[in-house]
Amino acid sequence: MTRTAAFDRETVIRAARDVFWREGYAETALPTLEKATGLNRSSIYNSFGSKRGLFDAAVDNYLDEVVRPRLRPLTQESVEPTALSDYLSGLSKAFEKLESAPGCLLVNATGTTLAHDPEVCRVITNYLEELRSAVTAGVRAAKPHLDSPAQSRLVDAITAMTISSFTLVRIDRSQAIRTLDTARKLLTAG
Repeated sequence: MTRTAAFDRETVIRAARDVFWREGYAETALPTLEKATGLNRSSIYNSFGSKRGLFDAAVDNYLDEVVRPRLRPLTQESVEPTALSDYLSGLSKAFEKLESAPGCLLVNATGTTLAHDPEVCRVITNYLEELRSAVTAGVRAAKPHLDSPAQSRLVDAITAMTISSFTLVRIDRSQAIRTLDTARKLLTAG
């Protein structure tokens, strides 16, 4: 008779996600994951295959529970003119509220050995495309009078500033918030 797992998989994944997000993949030791998830090493390996398998599940959860809900107003069929400005303001407020600002789980992964893994690269590239697509929709809704090249330049700038803020927030929260504020000012200028 097969023994069934006696834990809530999503709760375990969220707990691991928060550890990976805060500490980074390479820096997260199995004992830290055991403590955070309440699972022992063998349960982690039996349920997720490896630490990496748990990380992959945490990334999927991060995209579904953290990233996509925040981007949702920018991915609807009809995007409000203020949706991108609201997104940038929401990020600033989130940065202000965090006791320790972990940045973006995926952006953080680009600075580790995981950045050389083709599957991780694919996930990060898809995320960046998703973000750029959302910013594009927001720029088009906010600035419909701009020609396509001008919209594209604005999308490039805002996307880059958003990604920069995810990196900056780990070391200088005030600068990250100023970067998002500058992106909002670019969007609302003239």
